[in-house]
Amino acid sequence: MKINDINRINGINKTYQNQTDFRKEDRKSIAKDDIQISQAAQEMLETSRTENSERTQYLNDLKQVVQSGNYYVESGKIAEKLLPFFK
Repeated sequence: MKINDINRINGINKTYQNQTDFRKEDRKSIAKDDIQISQAAQEMLETSRTENSERTQYLNDLKQVVQSGNYYVESGKIAEKLLPFFK
């Protein structure tokens, strides 16, 4: 009686190798997603970037105030906006 039969282990290894080869082939066949943005959406994005010069100026001013440490948070306004979510 052979306790360490090498052929049995090789049979298991072959089965395992076949499974991993199949999985590798399956991954290769998966198609990748593709995104297409319509011309109208691209135009809307471009106009929103150019028309928001006021907002850009506001955000730049806000960044400067925050960086300088002079930004004041009005806790009352924050509480008023959060109150409906807790009711």
